[in-house]
Parts: sequence; structure tokens; C-alpha cells
Amino acid sequence: MFRTLFTVGLIALVGLVALKLVFGLLGPLVALLFALLWLAVRIILVGAVVYFVIRIVSPATADRIEKAVRG
Repeated sequence: MFRTLFTVGLIALVGLVALKLVFGLLGPLVALLFALLWLAVRIILVGAVVYFVIRIVSPATADRIEKAVRG
């Protein structure tokens, strides 16, 4: 019983140390990752809006863009 309690406590401490490492020391890297992810999402949304506007205004141009992207 004490061995089980000691094991659970040890695993909890290891987990806390891992969280401290990830969000403490590697926090700036995690923040950079989320910033780049947010930038990518914004670029994709702007590109989608532009594509749909082109699709409405000039379907032939949109078809040429689609062929150029897909190869």
C-alpha cells in the first residue's frame, strides 16, 4: 500500500517537473509555435476569401489558379 502511494506520488512529481520544463524553459518555443500557427491560419483564411471572390468574379481565372496549384 505504501509502495503504491509512493509510486503515485513519484509519478505526480515527475509530471509536475515535465510540465515545468515544457511551459517554463520551453515556454518561448511553445509561444512561437502558437504564433506561427495563428499566422498560418490567418494567411489561409485570407487566401480562401480571395479565391472565393475570384471564383465569383471570374470563374475561368479561378480554374486556371486551381490547375496551377494542383499541377
